[in-house]
Amino acid sequence: MLEIVEADLSNPQHAQALVELLDAYALDPMGGGTGLSDYCKQQLVQKLQQRDDAVVILAFNNNQAVGLLNAFEGFSTFACQPLLNIHDVYVAPAVRKRGIAQNLFEKTEAIARSRGCCKLTLEVLSENYPAQAAYIKSGFNAYQLDPEKGSAVFWQKVI
Repeated sequence: MLEIVEADLSNPQHAQALVELLDAYALDPMGGGTGLSDYCKQQLVQKLQQRDDAVVILAFNNNQAVGLLNAFEGFSTFACQPLLNIHDVYVAPAVRKRGIAQNLFEKTEAIARSRGCCKLTLEVLSENYPAQAAYIKSGFNAYQLDPEKGSAVFWQKVI
């Protein structure tokens, strides 16, 4: 039986599921191919518990953790409303293509609506076609203001 829950990181099962699933995602080529550092594994739960803007959604299939979605509240200055940025989405390979990602997105959207958010945002690697298909199925599309100006591109500067 599939269960989608907003994580309670004071619950040891939820805390362990978060770290294990995020580590599995980090080990995946689409997550960078390198697992989480020992520091991250030890500190992640505590650091997230200190944030009011963090949302962690877990998927359990027959009480086994199989899916994760981490999101953080931001703010849209153009809409003058909060938004929810989806930072991590991971479904264990053995249970992919069973609608788990869509269930994670539905739960996230419900939470975003309850917070008064105007939109959900996320970034995706340009060659990650399976993820893009899941996002499109859930109603996401490339961000653009004017099609003639192109789509937004996500950049970073590591500091």
